[in-house]
Amino acid sequence: MSRLVFLALSLLVTPLAIADDWPYPEDTPRIEPVNVGLAGERPADIVRYLMANGALSAAISPDGNTVAYTSRITGDQQLWLVDAQGGWPRQVTFGNGIRFFRWTPDSETLLIGRDADGNEREGFYLIDVSGERESVLLTQSEAFRSFGMFSDEGDAFLFSSTERNGRDFDIYRFDRATGQQIRLFEGNFGFYPRAWQPGGELVIVDETRGEDGNDVHLLNATNGEINPLFAPAVSAAYSDYAWRSDGSGFYLASNEDREFAGLGYYDLKQQQLTWLKTPDADIENVTLSHDDQYIAWTSNDNGFTRLHLMAIDSGEMLPVPTLPDGVYNVAFASAANQLMIRISGPATPGDVLVWDVTKAAPTTVVQSTLAGLSRDDFVSPEVVNFTARDGVVLQGLLYLPRLNDTDPTPPMVINVHGGPTAQARPNFRPQLQYLINTGIAVLDINVRGSTGFGKTYARLDNQEKRLDSVRDLADAVAFFAKDDRIDANRVAVMGGSYGGYMVNAVLGSYPGVFDAGVSMVGVSDWVRALEDASPSLKASDRIEYGDITEERWQRFYADNSPINNAERIDVPLLVQHGVNDPRDPVTESDRLVQKIRDNGGEVTYLRFPDEGHSLAKQKNRVAFYRAMAGFLEAQLMLRDIADE
Repeated sequence: MSRLVFLALSLLVTPLAIADDWPYPEDTPRIEPVNVGLAGERPADIVRYLMANGALSAAISPDGNTVAYTSRITGDQQLWLVDAQGGWPRQVTFGNGIRFFRWTPDSETLLIGRDADGNEREGFYLIDVSGERESVLLTQSEAFRSFGMFSDEGDAFLFSSTERNGRDFDIYRFDRATGQQIRLFEGNFGFYPRAWQPGGELVIVDETRGEDGNDVHLLNATNGEINPLFAPAVSAAYSDYAWRSDGSGFYLASNEDREFAGLGYYDLKQQQLTWLKTPDADIENVTLSHDDQYIAWTSNDNGFTRLHLMAIDSGEMLPVPTLPDGVYNVAFASAANQLMIRISGPATPGDVLVWDVTKAAPTTVVQSTLAGLSRDDFVSPEVVNFTARDGVVLQGLLYLPRLNDTDPTPPMVINVHGGPTAQARPNFRPQLQYLINTGIAVLDINVRGSTGFGKTYARLDNQEKRLDSVRDLADAVAFFAKDDRIDANRVAVMGGSYGGYMVNAVLGSYPGVFDAGVSMVGVSDWVRALEDASPSLKASDRIEYGDITEERWQRFYADNSPINNAERIDVPLLVQHGVNDPRDPVTESDRLVQKIRDNGGEVTYLRFPDEGHSLAKQKNRVAFYRAMAGFLEAQLMLRDIADE
């Protein structure tokens, strides 16, 4: 039996009962041992791609001496430390994986956040850099929390929490000496502390205003007094706040009164926002050196990141190192001129570099591994633009397999990102790279509503225009039917979160266009999903989708939810969901799967009892993506073989 046929016939999972009322125990995966095969085998098993490993997130210590980063190399996301000059990394957290971390100002300890199997209700803990002393700051509870930042001295920190009523994010101040917290500000929906003024008590606070906008306030961290700062008539996005060291003002990125986010400076005394750079591309990752001499930022060029560095006094643009293509996160140490750069790219699972900007070259301190795969096996995408039927120009990243004599015109998977206000970008995507090397082309599409292409484009799917973005997927297939590099008669659609909704929607709304679908943690009933959404989503959903408490929106989504077209889904569907998902409840997939089965449709369901909105555990990632690979290969590559 060939490897492809084996993958197509086996999902490598067996039944395991779980303690809820879902009546199909066979849908719950049991994790089985897998054999990754030998290095150099062609084609390589997807497990090797999933074992390619690097830094998932990273931050440099305030003193610039240490880089902390998260890695899934042990199976769960854990915290590691490495010297900023390079050296051997040390794992400092164990047991249940962490969701995030932050350095304390003294560079001697870190705050970490843990939840319970993906439920996103985090407790806060403190661990020292040796990993030998750990303490509880705030235990896990039913409240959702969002960490803000430490004070200059590290004796206090701010965070947002829903503990008052389960819906609204209020702002709290936690005193480390006493272990007490006080509520500074009572919010309505989403209020989040972002940046504390050096040497002062002013804190920049974001108030959620839709998926792609926020208003900004200044909060006094001592007495809780709050005053509005930015609240334009047409909502805008503000982010990446970087205070000057004397607290006189701050740099930021914003698209106020413009299509793309520019680099601006707000002067507190003058109460004026001045634009410094306004390119036709979003500016991101604004970060300031501790001595106010240098400012760095990145720009978003069709998804690819470009790094920029400027001397503040002269305004001179300074040379930057040549870096691999991909997506970067950059940040200065808060007390040193060390710039940390994390890179995720088509062949880079997560490298971390530290660059003293007064010197020529950066030092690589975290070198990712490709798990025995050749770098030549990884494909970089090309940017494609095409026009939808209503004239809107759409964009995507097209990954083409290398020429194959046995199947010179490959099938295609259209991959839909979540969000919806997010963007398909050329970061490390092991599951996509596996499909490409198997001989399947991938279009990582940016339908209308995606970010990165201007404010207008990001809002083309709001409210009543929701279904226009679903139609974009059908238009993409029509476009590639005219491209002789693709076999548009063999096309599947795949997506997670909002992308999962898009899969559910397009298969029922446009039957006959796609041959198969993979839906991960997707919405099937918008009325229920919006009513049951987690508090952070409720804070943004009102503008993006409409206020579900209003009858007009209840009627609209009752008529336009995928569950109503489930009987029209007439192609094989693979569905994945985590039981603990607080964003899109597992019942969203349960009801869709049940309705398809009741109608005699073909659906395979992987329902993980120990996961939430994403697959955090490596064992579960292996189980699901192996199943996904076998499913797509069977539907797109083995179908013709079976017909012969």
